[in-house]
Amino acid sequence: MKVGIIGGSGLDNPDMFTIEDEKTVATKYGAPSSSLKFGKIGGTDVVLLARHGLRHQFSPTEVNYRANITALKEAGVTHILATTACGSLREEIGRGHFVVLDQFIDFTRFRKNTFFDSFEEGAVHTAMPEPFDDFLRGRLYRAGKEIGLAIHERGCVITEEGPRFATRAESKMFRIWGADVVNMSIAPEAMLANEAKIPYAAVAMATDYDSWKEDEEPVTWEQINAVFGRNAQNMITLLKTTVSELGTAG
Repeated sequence: MKVGIIGGSGLDNPDMFTIEDEKTVATKYGAPSSSLKFGKIGGTDVVLLARHGLRHQFSPTEVNYRANITALKEAGVTHILATTACGSLREEIGRGHFVVLDQFIDFTRFRKNTFFDSFEEGAVHTAMPEPFDDFLRGRLYRAGKEIGLAIHERGCVITEEGPRFATRAESKMFRIWGADVVNMSIAPEAMLANEAKIPYAAVAMATDYDSWKEDEEPVTWEQINAVFGRNAQNMITLLKTTVSELGTAG
């Protein structure tokens, strides 16, 4: 087993493991967002990739998701765990809470979100009723409970284009649609991992209430960074615990 970890906003270069090797790679889709860092957690091989680059230089729309997934696959990754900051669309999902995602709604407009741009070699329509791997999701949730996190077993994420945040009308619409959290990256990444046949799961940390909650200040980037910064160690502990248990599960 080799686990790819995609670090999202606020967790682009965590001190999760001792780096044994680092490689700058290229793919047929171009360069991934960052070099790949190789090491181990609890005896399990891991490969770390920073979704937005090590300087957070890539906006959500600029991220080369196809290159990122391809680079991990070519590095021999067998499973992917991803992290993301998100806005909560539900009162019960408080700031600093973790959500193990089980569904997504794609509200992006300008992403390369498939490996099958052409059907020249045959039509490909990937089934995706359950886009997040159930085994990995269960491991994330169990690990979160073990270490005492405020963690929700499931949640639907809506991925908006960004980089702007949602209007109040959009935020309220997302709630009506059934979304529980909102972010700017997970949907295209999950689609591509599924097309590449790599089991994929994502855990979101709620940092704000987007803009639907009128008794709260609307979300700001500074607010997101502050909450994620205070809880980054919890995310690292969750990932390390999950990967260690994956190793024992074979």
